[in-house]
Amino acid sequence: MTRPAIEVHGLHKRFGAHTVLDGLDLTVSRGEVFALLGPNGAGKTTAINILTTLTKADAGTAAVCGFDVIAEPAQVRRRISLTGQSAAVDDALSAIENVVMFARLAGLGRTQAHRRATELLTRFELMDAATRRVGTFSGGMRRRLDLALSFVVTPEVLFLDEPTTGLDTRSRRDLWDIIRSLASVGTTVFLTTQYLEEADQLADRIAVLHEGRVAALGTAAELKARIGGDTVELHDENGELIRSLATDGTVPGLRRALDLLDEQGADGTVTLRRPTLDDVFLSVTGTGAGAETGSGSATTTADRTLTKENA
Repeated sequence: MTRPAIEVHGLHKRFGAHTVLDGLDLTVSRGEVFALLGPNGAGKTTAINILTTLTKADAGTAAVCGFDVIAEPAQVRRRISLTGQSAAVDDALSAIENVVMFARLAGLGRTQAHRRATELLTRFELMDAATRRVGTFSGGMRRRLDLALSFVVTPEVLFLDEPTTGLDTRSRRDLWDIIRSLASVGTTVFLTTQYLEEADQLADRIAVLHEGRVAALGTAAELKARIGGDTVELHDENGELIRSLATDGTVPGLRRALDLLDEQGADGTVTLRRPTLDDVFLSVTGTGAGAETGSGSATTTADRTLTKENA
């Protein structure tokens, strides 16, 4: 029987008097894209550091690809790659020099290293800039190069710690496409992110970390369903919320809500709002994700503005 890509049981970690992880339990299947969400300081990076053998837990167990991260760290490292919040590239070198250097450090011969560098720069759409000094790259190009370095030796599990932080919308979406392509060929992706829309778009399953434990776990649809159905919201001319009514999202349900607003003589703009991951985050952690998670675009795309005439 094939073991899961990642198994975590009762993981604890303290820094001084501050408890970061307080009995964390997780299981990630092979080939899955798994997103770990949580506010800043919730322990997302600490969890990744433990799973990638960079930090030792105080208690509990963790295994990656069937190997214990404490007892068999070398076996774990052979099977993983980590892309952190800052690109691990040398600005003074060209893109191809960076990849060749990493390939040589990984044990590839000179010819094989150059061949692998060409393959990766082509795959990550950087071949046109192969000989340019990395210090001249845009943020999106640097992140693509960082991912390319992670695949000098194809990992079984790729850890991405907030990989799109600081990127513009287009670069972020380009990187999403790359992550999807990596997952499509069987790589397990373990992702932490500040952007709820990112988790919504990419992850097969999502865990919300709160007070050192997983407080909610499931697909994006399952987590949203926990919050309830659609809501009809009435806004005044300044966009301020006047009234909200729960509805099941069906046409009859929507008409009943609009009829009730008519009976009350309500006037304004009506919006049909569907639950978002931001609502899940608020429900689980007691605080909205807000700007910290970059979730505004997800909420906007989930909203549909209507008038009482065209409903």
